[in-house]
Amino acid sequence: MSWSEDYRSKCVSASRALEAVHSGDRVWIQSGCGTPSVLVNELVAIASRVRDVEVVHMMTLGSADYTRPEFEGHFRHRGLFLGANVREAIAAGRADYTPIFLSEIESLFESGALPLDVVLMQVSPPDAHGFVSLGTTVDCTLTAARTAKTVIAEVNRRMPRTHGDTFIHVSRISAFVETSRALLELHAEPCTEVHLRVARNVASLIPDGATLQTGIGGISEAVLRCLGDKRDLGIHTEMCPDGVVDLIESGVLNGERKSLHRGKSVVAFVLGTQRLFDCIHENPSFEFRPISYTNDPFVVAQNDRMVAINSALQIDLTGQVCADSLGTRPYSGFGGQLDFIRGAARSKGGVPIIALPSTAMHGDVSRIVPVLEPGAGVVTSRADVHYVVTEHGIAYLHGKSLRERAKALIAIADSHFQQELEDFAVRAHYLEREKTAGALA
Repeated sequence: MSWSEDYRSKCVSASRALEAVHSGDRVWIQSGCGTPSVLVNELVAIASRVRDVEVVHMMTLGSADYTRPEFEGHFRHRGLFLGANVREAIAAGRADYTPIFLSEIESLFESGALPLDVVLMQVSPPDAHGFVSLGTTVDCTLTAARTAKTVIAEVNRRMPRTHGDTFIHVSRISAFVETSRALLELHAEPCTEVHLRVARNVASLIPDGATLQTGIGGISEAVLRCLGDKRDLGIHTEMCPDGVVDLIESGVLNGERKSLHRGKSVVAFVLGTQRLFDCIHENPSFEFRPISYTNDPFVVAQNDRMVAINSALQIDLTGQVCADSLGTRPYSGFGGQLDFIRGAARSKGGVPIIALPSTAMHGDVSRIVPVLEPGAGVVTSRADVHYVVTEHGIAYLHGKSLRERAKALIAIADSHFQQELEDFAVRAHYLEREKTAGALA
């Protein structure tokens, strides 16, 4: 049988394809803009006939109705990185959060620690040789598809075809559901003046010829806006946003001085809009790889002048970074923060950065705090932190004492909170009162 005959014989309706899901199965769903929403909707539709199905994924877009209260006992979600669509279920105890580095997720599938029964994914139509592309989102899904018992693919005619380690042959896929629909998009968070002030400080640390890791959120997008005067920048990141398109079109981002994969933007997935999807379609300058590769700190470190830009929810006066929870309440995940912070720290000329606005809640709450909230998770340890950047300046913490750290962080905190932070630092014996008079003014 030719591959095309094999493909045609496996093309079925979504309801027929989801007959492969049984009670007790563990189901992996591709994340981000690759979320196969047609298959996800059908998964919810079969709730009445299944029990104890575990749904595993990172941040998906669209609805996650399987986490609603009425589906308890039928589905339970295991989140490896949380999006807005599952946070309420996690907080209510209807779903579970697993803290883990993105770089280590695929090893759970391969080792059998987290075996997968079914994978739901979205791909491009097959090429002349019978290979489909995972398009916008390789992440952990290629490895999931190679290890799962059953693989179901939504074949979307509008999925871009991307280069790199993105391909899987139709013979490895159990069923296909053909669609033609707009991909789910993630629109950039509006950049505020505070974001731009933080971004300008971050940009001052980025040399020409740097290789960048970019993240999600207003600060990352603002940083990209502030790089127009740089030269020969490159990309090595798990996630790539819309903001890179302008830099590519202007010639700033060309990868010409990369020491690893020269001329290539190495990514695991993109999160953005149709403009970004058009940019990556059949574009050989983008090389998509599984997260186990993009986020491996030993691979990251091979990029000279590696600049890792990551955010935080809180940072305490000793430099501990909370990035995945609000107190005891999980908010996002470990992501690639520590993978890239450690990789950049070991890169020749590397710059590991934690960037955050100094306040939250419209200025009512300081993000630089005396101590983290009770139950808050430490994603990046104080020994790993190098640069901390707010709109008020840059603090360098690596190799510094607790006294030096406290002084540096208070200096870049919002002025409304500096006295409170200084008072705590004195009580905690990080600082001595007589030696701080006027020093932080």
